[in-house]
Amino acid sequence: MHVSPITCLRPLPEHVAEFAALPYDVFTDAEAREYVRKHPTSFLAIDRPETSFEEGHDPYAPEVYARASELLRERQLDRTLVRDEKPCFYIYEQSTQSHRQIGLMGAIAADDYADNTIRQHELTLSAKEEDRVRHIEAVRAQTGPVFLAYPDSEAINVILNAAMQGEPLYDFCTSDGVRQRVWRIAREVAVGALSVAFSTIDRAYIADGHHRAAAAVRICQKRRAEGRQDDPAEEFLGVLFPASQLQILAYDRVVRDTAGMTEDELLERIEAAGFSVTKAPDDTYRPANKGTFGMYAFGTWHLLTWGQGTNDLDVAVLQDNVLDPILGIEEPRSDARISFVGNGTKDELERLAGDAGMAFALFPTSIEELMAISDAGGLMPPKSTWFEPKLLSGLAIRRIW
Repeated sequence: MHVSPITCLRPLPEHVAEFAALPYDVFTDAEAREYVRKHPTSFLAIDRPETSFEEGHDPYAPEVYARASELLRERQLDRTLVRDEKPCFYIYEQSTQSHRQIGLMGAIAADDYADNTIRQHELTLSAKEEDRVRHIEAVRAQTGPVFLAYPDSEAINVILNAAMQGEPLYDFCTSDGVRQRVWRIAREVAVGALSVAFSTIDRAYIADGHHRAAAAVRICQKRRAEGRQDDPAEEFLGVLFPASQLQILAYDRVVRDTAGMTEDELLERIEAAGFSVTKAPDDTYRPANKGTFGMYAFGTWHLLTWGQGTNDLDVAVLQDNVLDPILGIEEPRSDARISFVGNGTKDELERLAGDAGMAFALFPTSIEELMAISDAGGLMPPKSTWFEPKLLSGLAIRRIW
């Protein structure tokens, strides 16, 4: 694959903790507005520019995208952001008490996406893709990085570990307890060594950011059609992590009703579909094994165990045997009756389900399952994986105009 150093806008160290923010798509509308109210100079204000307008304002109106451009310019004028004109790689480490992952931020060739060197595992929604295209065009830059995984490489590990012996450019903790550290790699010999090392990697996988990647590639194709050559849009901003370091947590489901069924009717239909159903032990809600599901309905948690083998993805088993045929949720990407919760707590899932709805706690998809399906050219059901920690956006903003 082709990975190149980047020039970028980046926050000064004294501003990074306030400016950098979680990706735009992990916030609900209300959550985004509340975050920006508390952090008006954060990157989320640029990433979700509709928060500058009254509730109910069309988030896709031209003036909304123009506001993103204005805010980015303001952050340059007040020196929150500075230009780093030397082509560099950036090492991005995230760590908690129980987990650590070390990635490389750089530019990935759009052609690697087109020829399946960069592999996908889910479909994109045209409206969300178009939103990111318009956002990139408005701010004239790639902002949120695409989160990618690659097969482990000892050669790359050695280079990164050596570069991390110096003082980091950034070192701060976010409110969720994740320590965020970034090192700048500017020495030409190290930059060259990393580019060569990644050229030996024959594939990588999008972990998070399918819409950001698709939007960046669309802009590349558009500018090629205009006859542009040696264009910065030929590459997109990404962070690459060794696959073995990544942590996938469960992506749970909440349904707002029980499709008109009583408790007895619901359990009877689930058993008829091929599950064994038992009442969950006290304080148990999260399944301990693949092929088992926690289900909350009518004020009680049950464990559902799939009786047809465990070769299929759990999210697919649930969708194909419960959500669609029993609850009538044929298209979870667009059905308003279903919502998705990353690694929900017991109390959170019960609260969201309420008295009338239900919740499903899943066993996490593995990185091996993701890679195998992507290698086979397959697609996962929507919301199959929840990676934590999430990458912060705003650490590097790559201008392409």
